[in-house]
Amino acid sequence: MAKDIGIDLGTANVLIYVAGKGIVLNEPSVVAVDTRTGKVLAVGSEAYRMVGRTPSNIRAIRPLKDGVISDFDITEEMLTYFINKLDVKGFMSKPKIMICAPTNVTEIERNAIMQAAEKAGGGQVYLEEEPKVAAVGAGMDIFQPRGNMVIDMGGGTSDIAIISLGDIVASKSIRVAGDKMNTEIAGYIKQKHNLIIGEHTAEKIKIEIGTAKKDDSDVKTLEVRGRDAVSGMPRAVTIDSNEIAEAIHDTVQLIISGAKEVLEVIPPELASDIVDRGIMLTGGGALLRNIDQVIADALTVPVIISENPLDNVAKGAGILLEHYIKNPKLKAKDQK
Repeated sequence: MAKDIGIDLGTANVLIYVAGKGIVLNEPSVVAVDTRTGKVLAVGSEAYRMVGRTPSNIRAIRPLKDGVISDFDITEEMLTYFINKLDVKGFMSKPKIMICAPTNVTEIERNAIMQAAEKAGGGQVYLEEEPKVAAVGAGMDIFQPRGNMVIDMGGGTSDIAIISLGDIVASKSIRVAGDKMNTEIAGYIKQKHNLIIGEHTAEKIKIEIGTAKKDDSDVKTLEVRGRDAVSGMPRAVTIDSNEIAEAIHDTVQLIISGAKEVLEVIPPELASDIVDRGIMLTGGGALLRNIDQVIADALTVPVIISENPLDNVAKGAGILLEHYIKNPKLKAKDQK
């Protein structure tokens, strides 16, 4: 008997939830390809270790950009590899799959995501919008007639949505999130310290000392190694958390502006629900130090960080899939 699965097909990571088992896979969305032969050499964690460290004939590709598929064939190969690794197929049956997409994807992009899941070995494929799924995974009861607001900050997109009665009332998907912060950190360090750093290093800085607001009473420092922009020689500098807050300030403000836009268009009853219940923050971006405080101060609404923000979308996909299978009258946004 095939096991049903929920997939968070993220720009930075792919997470897979298997019914009855929970989250069984969490690997980077990276595929290493030999450009001479077109052969896939490594997928996931193994390929991620190659980013920025490969000879010229090997390319580490991220097949998703801004939450959508930018390279269809590579996405399909990556999903097939992960699904086969899990051994979820039955002797004669294929698993039902729930997969997620940002709220503003086009019809063509939606079809590409569903097709990739189908070709990777899915039986019936359902597609649902990411913030809705994240809210379910974070433990919100979205099927009640009351407003739930969620901000899902991933790698490629930040999805903001207000949900009531199981559907999205208002939403916005901004193509700035964790990856953009990494780019800004690398740009800031090059400009201020004349030091060129790679994607891995920028990510490490964000995780270790990143913060959404300057705080002179709690400054963290980190020694960073890279290449001197002038001499080309390897060099190390020490940077602090206040510098990172400055580097990512614009991205944080864009996410806050998006949340304000969504709040401005909803009925007053739903707005009062959100003042009572607060905003749920999910996704990898929710782990950024002080991000909840900065958003709460800007929107004057309480902000709660979900329990396991990285797992919410995959877990929610699994829960929603079971919900749709048990209640066939309820339809997912898209079904194949």
